[in-house]
Amino acid sequence: MPATTYCAIDFGTSNSAVALPVADAVRLAPVEGEHATLPTAVFFNTDENTRVFGRAAIEAYIDGFDGRLMRSLKSILGSPLAEGTTELGDGSAIKYTDVIALFIEHLKASAEACAGNGVTRAVLGRPVFFVDDDPRADRLAQRQLEAAAHAAGLRELHFQYEPIAAAFDYEARLTSEGLVLVADIGGGTSDFSLVRVGPERMKRIERKEDVLAHHGVHMAGTDFDRRVNLATIMRELGYKSLDPEGREVPNRIYFDLATWHLINTVYTGKRTGEVRLMRHLYPDVRHHERLVRAVENRLGHALAARAEEAKIGVAAGGETSIDLDDVEAELSLAFDDAQLIEAGLEETRRIVDAALDTVRAANLAPKDIDAIYFTGGSTGLAFLTRAIAGAFDAAKPVFGDRLASVAMGLGIHASRVFGHG
Repeated sequence: MPATTYCAIDFGTSNSAVALPVADAVRLAPVEGEHATLPTAVFFNTDENTRVFGRAAIEAYIDGFDGRLMRSLKSILGSPLAEGTTELGDGSAIKYTDVIALFIEHLKASAEACAGNGVTRAVLGRPVFFVDDDPRADRLAQRQLEAAAHAAGLRELHFQYEPIAAAFDYEARLTSEGLVLVADIGGGTSDFSLVRVGPERMKRIERKEDVLAHHGVHMAGTDFDRRVNLATIMRELGYKSLDPEGREVPNRIYFDLATWHLINTVYTGKRTGEVRLMRHLYPDVRHHERLVRAVENRLGHALAARAEEAKIGVAAGGETSIDLDDVEAELSLAFDDAQLIEAGLEETRRIVDAALDTVRAANLAPKDIDAIYFTGGSTGLAFLTRAIAGAFDAAKPVFGDRLASVAMGLGIHASRVFGHG
């Protein structure tokens, strides 16, 4: 492979990837063993004083090593939390943005190992909106990501919208011109772009006039995970229980325990103490005992992973069982696709509305769309893609590589921006 000093980075909420130019094409670099994608996760192992990424991070946490697991890092960009610090469990602390920089540095190192030389230039993907309805916070999010990339050693950066990158990947297989709605449903955001595509248009570097509309919502796979968690696991820990006066028990603890980047906030001495003092509120003391056990034994991340696994397990239609043996011996829950659909009704409605709003923003109607191009990890949720496709009866549903289409498209754009070398 010719030497190259640039790459494309898809830093995703749930999964990430790196693309490199190869002759007149683009390839994904191995980022974890032979895997071309890796979960966006970092584990600071305080037992062994090590730091691991991706699948290894999740496995180390599940294996019971002491330390700090961080996932869904992208979802905090633009929020006050992003500039804060988090404790690692050994008395030290690190800024969240520095954790993001470490993860990007890991992706950069993977690109360099594949390229055989240093990589200092990159195209980075970004969602249409890091933060909904807040342009200032959205601009801040991109600046924070840019600063993290610079800290990781990347000197020259270009940004491209992730759904536009997916359109490039889709366009590469077309033989005629058309109008495509790109639906990039990832872990943290659902982004839509209405793009005019075709074999002649793909030769142009500047494509601004071909992008007819952008829209997105800060809602996607991790939101479905949280809904599943609340609807199933957290119910067994007392969520939605009524106290002796008929009022619902405080629910903040459950929302935080079901949200990846907030789970560790539950484990402070103050909040643990507050949970212990809630016993008198529960008509079924088993619920309180399970909640205390989950907090004191720091089971939040493991329970969140079970909710995600349950979602994936029934996503294509079916049923599974959620094992809660570490909360209480022989405790398990049945879970099926009907429950998943019910749990995510509000999220599904908002995501479909965002798709329709994208087309309206271009003064077009659903009937004008030739195809919907689905990409992103959460397009594995069949009920969600059916709901989106159902709003565009005349459009042909097309499915790209759920985890790699954006990275490949970013790689195509990087080749156009930087050229070979």
